Amino acid sequence: MPSFDIHQQEALASRLKAEALRLGFEACGIAKAEMLDEEAGRLEAWLLEGHHASMDYMARHFDKRIDPRRLVPGAQSVVSVLCSYWQPEEPLPVPGTGKISRYAWGDDYHEVLKEKLYHLLAWLEDEVGEITGRAFVDSAPVMDKVWAARSGLGWIGKHTNLISRRLGSWFFIGELIVDVPLPHDAPTTDHCGSCTRCMDACPTDAIYQPYVVDSNRCISYWTIEHRGNEIPDSISGQLENWIFGCDICQDVCPWNKFKKATREARFLPRESITDTLLETWEELDLVGFRRRFRKSPVKRARFGGFKRNVRAAIAPPLDA
Repeated sequence: MPSFDIHQQEALASRLKAEALRLGFEACGIAKAEMLDEEAGRLEAWLLEGHHASMDYMARHFDKRIDPRRLVPGAQSVVSVLCSYWQPEEPLPVPGTGKISRYAWGDDYHEVLKEKLYHLLAWLEDEVGEITGRAFVDSAPVMDKVWAARSGLGWIGKHTNLISRRLGSWFFIGELIVDVPLPHDAPTTDHCGSCTRCMDACPTDAIYQPYVVDSNRCISYWTIEHRGNEIPDSISGQLENWIFGCDICQDVCPWNKFKKATREARFLPRESITDTLLETWEELDLVGFRRRFRKSPVKRARFGGFKRNVRAAIAPPLDA
């Protein structure tokens, strides 16, 4: 790979960001590939307190999670991108409708974003010659929200999602880690202020203090990651019809008044994804599950987990 002076690096970064927008990303920022010292301490404390619940993978490859150079030898830059998945369609306010998190209404974002990132990586290689780099979308121990914040794309809010002043928080995050030297963008500041709407709205008190989520109390954890046969009564009685994921903390965030509709057709809602009654979901068999959720994030819950979620949502709340 040829060397660049600062002016060439700045020009390359500008063209890279323009190409990212052309490929369908809403924003692109660049951070220096280096050890995440401060974040390492917070992650270690979160793990030691057991807030990752049964997600043991969060504790594996700790060294890679806090240092991108262990994932890509010689890495110099982390390129972060945002891709909106907001769709203007709203679920019908019909009692008994099963709720699926908005990010899972369309096709699996892992595949969609990886495809776009591979194109961006290929473009960069065409520009500078042979490089070493990898694309990441929730597929390796990469702290995506941290890198996006470091690259100036937003700040990590009290609900621990990344928030952009220009886009809100309804977007996916992806990264390229490359050995190409690029000028780094400056982080933005926190704009949550005194707002606690996400904390106040969480029915299970999962956001038990600002900027910390306890997975043991989180509806998204129990309806996606949990592999047990049942959901605890303390959670199932407060599901509010959520059967895959939960959007409550984002629904109430004031910054989402700036949300932008997705330009990616593959994220648009599949037929009947937002208006199917719990009783209808309860009748779904394995063949129907595989057909309805082919190339969908909902497959992560697996058939047994999805049916478990539906049963839990149908059960009356504890105080009924």
